[in-house]
Amino acid sequence: MARILIIGGGGAGLVSALSAQKSGAEVMVVSKTVPTRSQTSMAQGGMNAVLGGEDTIARHIEETLRSGAGLGEEERIAFLCENAPDAVRWCNLLGLPFSCDAEGEIARRRLGGASAPRACHAQDYTGLKLLHTLYDQCLKAGIAFRNERFLLNLIVDHEENRVVGATFLDIASGEVEEIRADAVILATGGYGAIYGKHSTNAVGSSGDGLAAAVRAGAKLADMEFIQFHPTALKNSSILISESARGAGGYLVDEQGDRFTDELAPRDVVARAIHDEISKSGGVYLDIRHLGEEFINHELPQERKLARIYEGVDPVNDLIPIKPSAHYSMGGIEVNEACMSSVKGLFAVGECANHKTHGANRLGGNSLLELVVFGRHCGAKAAEYGAKNPASSSSNPQLAKDTNFVRGVMYFTNQIDFYQKQEMLANIFYNNVGLVRDDMGLKAVLGAIRQMQKELPFMGPRDKSKVCNTNLVEFIEFGNKIELAEIIVVSAISRVESRGAHYRVDAPVRNDRMFGAHTVTWKEEGVLCADFME
Repeated sequence: MARILIIGGGGAGLVSALSAQKSGAEVMVVSKTVPTRSQTSMAQGGMNAVLGGEDTIARHIEETLRSGAGLGEEERIAFLCENAPDAVRWCNLLGLPFSCDAEGEIARRRLGGASAPRACHAQDYTGLKLLHTLYDQCLKAGIAFRNERFLLNLIVDHEENRVVGATFLDIASGEVEEIRADAVILATGGYGAIYGKHSTNAVGSSGDGLAAAVRAGAKLADMEFIQFHPTALKNSSILISESARGAGGYLVDEQGDRFTDELAPRDVVARAIHDEISKSGGVYLDIRHLGEEFINHELPQERKLARIYEGVDPVNDLIPIKPSAHYSMGGIEVNEACMSSVKGLFAVGECANHKTHGANRLGGNSLLELVVFGRHCGAKAAEYGAKNPASSSSNPQLAKDTNFVRGVMYFTNQIDFYQKQEMLANIFYNNVGLVRDDMGLKAVLGAIRQMQKELPFMGPRDKSKVCNTNLVEFIEFGNKIELAEIIVVSAISRVESRGAHYRVDAPVRNDRMFGAHTVTWKEEGVLCADFME
């Protein structure tokens, strides 16, 4: 029986767990927090699938390709879209409480970039309800969980270039432990927390899985492509779902006038809002005309969030909004079987790059991706693990990471890394955000490299062993600046504008020179980058 270690307890990890177990594997899910706190809960709008009517799978494929601005791979996008109806039916059979239309069918709404209503939804809580449904099913299936374990590194047999497990910090005890496996699935989410208060992501979305993967020898692809959601609350960056615009909400300026197509692709809408805020000072989401009954039934979460975090009631008031970092299109490069360049290391969900989102993700495709590729990934990992059992021979990684955690406690704290983290978030939002240029990107790169040099002077103030969240946040910060360098180097290299990557000094798309994926990796700790088909 193959032993499968899944790192990450969000939607992608839980789908993979169910699939791997069904394929006959022994599964363990290890998570930094508890599964129900994962970022999947923030995917509110719905899950794309063509379930009949005038819509077609060919149109879904075409619009996903168009949204990806020439970087999505048609074969993998076709796999995603063709498996979408079955993915929705599978979720329905698990017990996901989809909203229903007047005919009793699964309700669908139109999201940005789509020509038809195909986002199957559960009010505006789709991701949250999917997450709870999956977790319930995993518990019923007897899948083992270890929570509050922080991923330190992957254990790699370098002679075979294959992964054989991972090391973790047990946050509660402060001990470092290893878990061996025949195959490892990374489902650790994205890296939006680099943007700090300018992101819709939870603070834990620090890219730990990607950082561990690149240290282990895996390649990362398209890291410069970070989607900014058009409608986050102005003061908190809390997400207001695209479902509000899909239901007929308007984007208006300070004078109350509409200024853009609300359901254009997200990169287009976000830049239009950015430009309008720069010009007039404010942009608002207006759903007042939808009426209180509709808002309470279809958009209850959006009303609640606006009231709590912005002090406005969308039934009567305009909602002040701004674009905020939301989704990482870039990630661990994987093949058709979801396996990275390191044998036995699989990746799925936002931490992976399945080449389906390209330069800009189509709204409604993130939940779909984690279900379609999660089911596929779990089965492939179980198959690989059964055919290629890992050696149990000794490996120095546990000793290295135990010494690392001990050593961090001797770092001085002359420099407050929380201040540096906030600085990183601000300069990323201003210079590696919706609008970029060479000078700004290179200035950020210089600041990142200075932070890397100063890291030994930024140690945690809390030197205790048990439940040391200060230590965890320091290691997270180290992962952030490791990935930040990769993101900025990739953005400097791509001297064109494409999808979510917009450079004012190169405002047009250049397919002749840049119609390929940015790929980054490390050789003996040195960052390497290239463009590859």
